[in-house]
Amino acid sequence: MAFDYDLFVIGGGSGGVRAARVAAQNGDRVALAEESRYGGTCVIRGCVPKKLMVFASEFRGAMTDAQAYGWSVEAGGFDWPAFRAKLHAELDRLESAYRGNLHKAGVETFDTRARLVDPHTVELADGTRVSASTVLIATGGWPVKPDLPGADHAITSNEIFHLDRLPKSMLIVGGGYIACEFACILNGLGVEVTQFYRGDRILRGFDDEARGLVSDEMIRSGIDLRLNTNIEAMEPDGDGYTVTATDGTAPRFDEVMLATGRAPNTADMGLDAAGVTLGRNGAIVVDEYSQTNVPSIFAIGDVTDRVNLTPVAIREGMVFVETVFKGNPTPVDHDLIPTAIFTQPEMGTVGLGEEDARAQEPVDVYSTAFKPMHGAFAGRPDRALMKLIVSRATRRVLGCHIVAPGAGEMIQLAGIAVKMGATKEDFDRTVAVHPTMSEELVTLKTPVESA
Repeated sequence: MAFDYDLFVIGGGSGGVRAARVAAQNGDRVALAEESRYGGTCVIRGCVPKKLMVFASEFRGAMTDAQAYGWSVEAGGFDWPAFRAKLHAELDRLESAYRGNLHKAGVETFDTRARLVDPHTVELADGTRVSASTVLIATGGWPVKPDLPGADHAITSNEIFHLDRLPKSMLIVGGGYIACEFACILNGLGVEVTQFYRGDRILRGFDDEARGLVSDEMIRSGIDLRLNTNIEAMEPDGDGYTVTATDGTAPRFDEVMLATGRAPNTADMGLDAAGVTLGRNGAIVVDEYSQTNVPSIFAIGDVTDRVNLTPVAIREGMVFVETVFKGNPTPVDHDLIPTAIFTQPEMGTVGLGEEDARAQEPVDVYSTAFKPMHGAFAGRPDRALMKLIVSRATRRVLGCHIVAPGAGEMIQLAGIAVKMGATKEDFDRTVAVHPTMSEELVTLKTPVESA
């Protein structure tokens, strides 16, 4: 059978665009459909605008520090409309670059919704049907609101970048990295932030000591973090909302943001008709090569609910092309992925946390918490953490955890060493770069704890 395309990609986020572009550069006939904006969650409503907001939120503290260092400066009011306009102009520029790169590679694009009809047929929103030898689903995920009275009035991380004005007060519900990052961002921009989390400690799944320090620093910075507390209902109250909380209080906020989870974008995609198996939360089930149970259909990125990070989706897209179009079967490697949480302070992590490592084997824990020079000179009480988890049997570094300004930059480099299988002695043999925070990683000589 002759197909219209060798590859049809549904979804124009980072993973889908990368797969389409690389396959087209390989000489294959490729098309891509995107019903919203090119760049997906990361570029349009995630990593990029969030990180720009992180930068903006840090200047208030930076100007206070500047005074301590002898500069005559004073922070004025933050101009949200001016920042927002520049932010969206940057997102427009990036989307244009994504479109341009697809065009240069020879990918045919359709600005419309697409769904499957059968294992080789895709139907566009206008009824047009095209065929492809291989179909790649890369439709990402979407915020999910909990089923509670008044939830429709709340915003999610999608809408935060489009607010007409910054609220005076905001409730953020959730304890994951999205909730914590935006709590810090908005607090830095001058918003009175309250955060509810139903658990007893934020950032579940990360090293306990590291997330505990982040929690302490968030509270110290002025965030009203209420643990073991959840929202039961919310209702309009003038220009804001009254919230019924599980702790018996009913506070009022100008805005409420729900950051309580995301779900794969698989609804009304024709996956049932094509025979594709779905798993928990509607995720597309794939094997180590990102192939579904239907041989011609593959899926990458958040829609598979494996490791929901943009660089992972891009890597999955690359190895998909390597496997399917370059004849070099390559499984996706999800082991030892470095990641950063852009709270204030940042947290960078790679490998196992202390608790998970202890459950696996006997380990030595090397850890130090201290006041970084920059903040200490300015009179700030901020603390940083450098931590290594080491196998007692092999001496391999099983995990590295950093809580400090610039932790995201540091963990990228530390991640290379951990991925290569570096031992504690490899770290010890490395000469320190002084004076830096990261030198602590190579000067930790005595374990604080062994088990």
